[in-house]
Amino acid sequence: MVVITWGGDDFDQKIIDHVTEHLLHEQSLDEGLLDQQVMAKIRRAAESAKVRLSDHPYAMLAEEYLLKNGEQAVHLSLEISRDEYEAMITPYVDQTLEAAHIAMEGAGLSVADLNEILLVGGATRTPLISRRLESELALQPRSEVDPDLCVAIGAAIQGAVISGGQIDTVLVDVTPYTFGTSALDIVDGEYYPFKFVPLIRKNSVIPCTKSEIFYTHADNQTKVEIMVYQGEDEDAINNTEIGRFLLEDLSAVPAGNEIVTTFSLDLNGILQVSAVEKQSGKEVCITIDNAISRFEEEAMTQAQARISKLFDGEVAQENDNAPEQQPKITTLINKAETLMENAHEDDREDLVNMIKTLRDAMTQNGDVEAAFQELFDLIFYLES
Repeated sequence: MVVITWGGDDFDQKIIDHVTEHLLHEQSLDEGLLDQQVMAKIRRAAESAKVRLSDHPYAMLAEEYLLKNGEQAVHLSLEISRDEYEAMITPYVDQTLEAAHIAMEGAGLSVADLNEILLVGGATRTPLISRRLESELALQPRSEVDPDLCVAIGAAIQGAVISGGQIDTVLVDVTPYTFGTSALDIVDGEYYPFKFVPLIRKNSVIPCTKSEIFYTHADNQTKVEIMVYQGEDEDAINNTEIGRFLLEDLSAVPAGNEIVTTFSLDLNGILQVSAVEKQSGKEVCITIDNAISRFEEEAMTQAQARISKLFDGEVAQENDNAPEQQPKITTLINKAETLMENAHEDDREDLVNMIKTLRDAMTQNGDVEAAFQELFDLIFYLES
């Protein structure tokens, strides 16, 4: 596992520099007016903007009565986009990634040796960081652990271990699926309208809300259709469509009209999707109930169908070398089917595969005992 950590102070400073330049040049303020008290207010607004830009494409830095310029009060009201923010911090991201490669070289590791990426520090919530890591290391960073708290939690757990205390498993609610939409993109040199754009990634802690900015493709475009998909494939067509809606009567403006799309998933598996035309504030939204459980039910049905196909009550008869094993094998398979209902998706897949392995061993005079023991161990683990 590789642990990547970024400090947020440098990111804050980039926003502070941007605000300061705005005040000095665009509002023609004297630098002497930016005293400690004023800079403290700007720093607070910058930090809030940084946090918001982790999940939203825009943030407003607003401070009423920031300072007085003569007899006139000066208010801060400045919008910053995620694209602008990420352009500011790209040099820091480049430096840290270079340091990560140097550290791996020193440890004698290559990218292929990595199996997990854990992000540490609140600044790692910035989408640019996850995108760059996934691009350079070919692994999607883990998102189940709160990057703000993981160091403190790890220290607390280690302290408890040293003192001989009992460590309980910490459970968090995560989504087992990726949810996103589709957009026009260039694939193999041609425009393709079904490029999958994930907003809420698999294993994200819920509840969570993520927003992305999209743009109209044609001048005076009057409507856009928002498709909602669940899946992991880069081609939206290969994923599962779970909803769609239209945002109509858009402003008559040139191509590039900004549409903010937001996905919100709560603990009950209810997914709310909204699209807002930034210029006019026109908004349309839909609610998709049981966005998680509906796919768990489908997966369960598919798994049970696979087992029914593998076992037609004839498994024991197909292997004359082990007829005495039929009762315990049948019992074990029944137990596995029972556990499948509440098992995690990965565990459910393991159960199905191990049942298939056991069946193959029975029909092909393979190592029945080893296959039986493997399935038995998994069932024991799940029940524990």
